[in-house]
Amino acid sequence: MGKVEASILWKGPLESGESLLAAISPDDPSSFHAELIPNGEFSELRIRVMSSSLGQSRSSVDDILACLSASESGLASVRKHSHES
Repeated sequence: MGKVEASILWKGPLESGESLLAAISPDDPSSFHAELIPNGEFSELRIRVMSSSLGQSRSSVDDILACLSASESGLASVRKHSHES
């Protein structure tokens, strides 16, 4: 078909960005490129997904978003419990 590229951009605290990047690092690195760009206490996580078809691109983006969502939920839970202590 051709070449498909999709981008995911997340902005937030540097510590959260580091955790999110770690959550997706074990995934198939040949299908995407991720970089964390620090800016003081904040950061920008840029993820570029590359594939040869829309279906493959969708599958990769879905997998990455699922990993990011699970990591974000875990971070929120840890923060909630640390504030309760």
